[in-house]
Amino acid sequence: MYTILASAIPEESRVVMEDAFENVARLKFCSGDETLFDELKEREYDLLFLYSKEAEEGLRLLHEIHDNMVNTQIILIGEVDKAEYVVDVLTSGASDYLLRPLSVPRVKMAVHRAMENRDLRNEIDYLRHKQDIVYRFGDVIAHSQNMKNVLISLEKFSKTDSTILITGATGTGKSFLSGTVHYNSPRKQKPFIKINCANIPEDLLESELFGHEKGAFTGADKQRIGRFEQAGGGTLFLDEIGEISLSLQSKLLRVLEEKSFERVGGNKTIYSDVRVIAATNKNLSEQISKGKFREDLFYRINVLPIRLPDLKDRKKCIEPLAGYFLKKYAKTMGSNVAGFTEDSLQQIQAYNWPGNIRQLANTIERAVILEDGELLSKQNLSLPHSYQKATSAGGSVVAHSGSVSLVGQEKELIMMALEECLWVQKNAADLLGISPRSLNYKVKKFGITHPHWRKHK
Repeated sequence: MYTILASAIPEESRVVMEDAFENVARLKFCSGDETLFDELKEREYDLLFLYSKEAEEGLRLLHEIHDNMVNTQIILIGEVDKAEYVVDVLTSGASDYLLRPLSVPRVKMAVHRAMENRDLRNEIDYLRHKQDIVYRFGDVIAHSQNMKNVLISLEKFSKTDSTILITGATGTGKSFLSGTVHYNSPRKQKPFIKINCANIPEDLLESELFGHEKGAFTGADKQRIGRFEQAGGGTLFLDEIGEISLSLQSKLLRVLEEKSFERVGGNKTIYSDVRVIAATNKNLSEQISKGKFREDLFYRINVLPIRLPDLKDRKKCIEPLAGYFLKKYAKTMGSNVAGFTEDSLQQIQAYNWPGNIRQLANTIERAVILEDGELLSKQNLSLPHSYQKATSAGGSVVAHSGSVSLVGQEKELIMMALEECLWVQKNAADLLGISPRSLNYKVKKFGITHPHWRKHK
């Protein structure tokens, strides 16, 4: 339900607006400039109707409000019936201009266009990367019964508005399936916004989620709209929610309970109509017992829980997924690769895929690049013959591949773990059985670098 503020509206126009917004919006009237700016200081509105009889006064109001409230849609109501004035109004920040007398259909149409423009701008502002989205649950590759059961549950969940918590190891498809849920929900025409909480420094994550006001901190040279506002009316996917700090968890809990928040550095209450899908590869129950995750937040997000199986537990899905990725990357790269050799398929089926679907996709992509023939060969898969989880002993890492120790091969093993975990160091540390600090020390020791890491330096 939209929140609308209407300022200095003549009585007969008020009646029209009340008829237009009955039961579909929270409509509030104020008498003029003084009460208008008091209201705007107190809370954020989705839409603002301004009435001005005089042309110059209308443009002045528009400039003053639009410069400070970039996310509020403004519709000007006036008496001036000149084309050049309408152009000035629209270029000054208004989404529409309505000439009195008003009509219910015209008012409804203006609001509909304004909200559509806002949603579109939010999605553009978010600069969403192209992503693989399967829009129908029936098109998701699920040959194993455990995955079929997951899709049955998610399809039911998608019809509701309740919060979903998707758990599972890295690379099992949590982000991918969140999109399928959104596009099968009643909110499918609204924005679908994703944010990975682990990839953003803690001191910036609050601003990413809730936005900030101009001057809120050093470098905040303009107002910024956060993800909760960008996702208005739609779905917000919070990936790796287990990485959020305790202080930020309390603010997230408030949004989920009260549907409201304030931007960083601001005191205006903003209402958020957003469906949240959260995901994590951590055991949140263990995190709660360690005091690292709020129990009340866990109960709030764990309304509809679902766990995704590891790829090694979806044996019937491995070959169809490999075939899908081969066809996809061959088409993208203009490659002639059309299938697999028998021994390459055997290796794909035999490998345990610790990095799950994401690792499978990366392996096939790399192999397609390397392959010169029409069938993808075993040698271009670049999979280790055996790989066992390393164990920590006395501060040094020990691993075995057959009977060969890690002495002299430590760098190779670390590189292998990093590659399988998409160069996320904390995940590679888990795979190796050592602490992230120990892994970071060894990365520096061996001079290991990766382009993705430069963003965070």
